[in-house]
Amino acid sequence: MDTQPRPALRVLPQARPVRRILGIDPGSRTSGYALIDSDGTRSTRVASGCIRVAQAPWPGRLGLIFEQVAVLVRDFAPQEMAVEQLIFARDPVAALKLGQARGAIICAALQGGVEVHEYSPKSVKQAVVGTGAAEKSQVQHMVRILLALDAVPAEDEADALALALCHAHSLGLPARKRASASWRDWRPNA
Repeated sequence: MDTQPRPALRVLPQARPVRRILGIDPGSRTSGYALIDSDGTRSTRVASGCIRVAQAPWPGRLGLIFEQVAVLVRDFAPQEMAVEQLIFARDPVAALKLGQARGAIICAALQGGVEVHEYSPKSVKQAVVGTGAAEKSQVQHMVRILLALDAVPAEDEADALALALCHAHSLGLPARKRASASWRDWRPNA
């Protein structure tokens, strides 16, 4: 009979599932987009860039935004999307146009079966830079560091990457501590 003590079994932590996240910084002329893969701890950039529609007449811009987001959803199959919440704007016409662009983006994502989450600009900056009062250049710099990018991304692209990272960081948090509002929880007449 073997009397040698056996080493204790090591229980390895289970790997977190990798999620594909689409981040969108909505704009009426230029919308930044970013796709990352993340397990909540480590994130890698899959694709990013800008959807530019400034030359089209206004109603056509909304259609182009919708179509381009639908193509991103179809081609990259994200499970979740992080979009910036609409903040107070001094110019009501600009706020309405931005709201319409956000609506086109959200509709395209929902049509593709993507779960939509909203984040305030302050919470995105807090998650990526560490302060809600960060400057655009600080967000660009931190996105480059966190994703090990070769170059500093353009502002709209960096904002989209930051949104995706903000959501990725919230994946491991309990639901009550998340900074997002999920569209999955929305119920009409609730």
